[in-house]
Amino acid sequence: MSKAKPKAKAKPKTTAKAAAAPKRERAVLAYSGGVDTSIAIRWLMDEMNLDVIAVCIDVGQGKELGPIKKKALKIGAIKSVVVDAKEQFCDDYLVPAIRANAMYEKKYVLSTSLNRPLISEILVRVAKEENAQYVAHGATAKGNDQVRFEVSFAALDPSLKIIPVARRWNMTRDQEFVYAKKHGIELPVTSKSPYSLDLCVWGKSTECGVLEDPWCEPPKDAHSWVTHIEDAPAKAAYVEIGFEKGVPVSVDGKKMKMYALVEKLNALGAKHGVGLTDMMECRLVGIKSRETYEAPAAALILKAHQELESLVMNRDTLHYKMLLEQRYAELIYDGKWFSELREHLDAFFISTQKYVTGTVRIKLYKGNAVVVGRKSPQSLYRWNLATYDSGDTFDHTVADGFLAVWGLPEKVEALCGRKKLKKK
Repeated sequence: MSKAKPKAKAKPKTTAKAAAAPKRERAVLAYSGGVDTSIAIRWLMDEMNLDVIAVCIDVGQGKELGPIKKKALKIGAIKSVVVDAKEQFCDDYLVPAIRANAMYEKKYVLSTSLNRPLISEILVRVAKEENAQYVAHGATAKGNDQVRFEVSFAALDPSLKIIPVARRWNMTRDQEFVYAKKHGIELPVTSKSPYSLDLCVWGKSTECGVLEDPWCEPPKDAHSWVTHIEDAPAKAAYVEIGFEKGVPVSVDGKKMKMYALVEKLNALGAKHGVGLTDMMECRLVGIKSRETYEAPAAALILKAHQELESLVMNRDTLHYKMLLEQRYAELIYDGKWFSELREHLDAFFISTQKYVTGTVRIKLYKGNAVVVGRKSPQSLYRWNLATYDSGDTFDHTVADGFLAVWGLPEKVEALCGRKKLKKK
């Protein structure tokens, strides 16, 4: 009997499966909702073949942030994150800047410059959490922000690759409008109102458009925060700002957290036309730029802080601190927040503030903020030494010996023939 042939094993059926698309790399974008960063989402997707995570940092922009999360997703971001960093911005960045009276070129209160390292810090953190290989920003090749972002990124995580989108696409403003229209991207500005804005609780900057002409007076629509002087109240107002060890802690005797205090002073200062700056600024990249800023709270706080320091600090400390303040402001402006020198200077400024406790009274009227009173338990002012009245206790006779010694080097030079009157 023949054996039955074994049945042939059935061959497994093959099904054509679509090859899985390779996983795209990710970029974390510093997203503001403005022209450049809105376009950047689509550009990174199409030109760089990247998934985009849009990260917006709330440093006090207020209603500006309302639709921003949905807007980024609509453009094409795979994830949109809004981080509330208002308190961190005030405590970790504004407080050190106030201690140092930080003003670039003695005018600009560094509102934008101060929030860029914070934004960079948060972007790097999100990049690690999301396993992203890139961080991206929309700063232009002519501006300072490219420096602040990229130097900060490198200091915090040098392994991340940086994409400066505006430098890569090299589009003009008009070309950006065309690109946005082509891809259905809604922009916050139009070619008729082309101002470039940056806003945080410490100030608002406005540039572009007619402001690029240094001779042109800024039109009213260029400044929407601070009341124009001609429209400010006809009646003056007074405000008292209290400090503890150099940190503002109260307004008109009411204790407040830093962010709430700054917001309150912003509203009061803006109402009376205080805090508007129009300046020719020396950018780090070597360009002279016409910049306008609205910073009512910063103007009031820094003025009050300087005045209180003048009351409680000795001459040598006060004058030497003024020299270092300029360097500190330059470090912030130049994107060197994470430098060792900035940390060392912070330690010095903290030390100088141990006696800076007291209250300063300011009068606000039609764009002016005038200090009209100051007091402190640490005051070095002594009426009996300063007065010319009958209560004067200063020993006037010591002036003879003091002047003889103080002027001796110049007298010796003259005796040796080095000082001669010029003939007319």
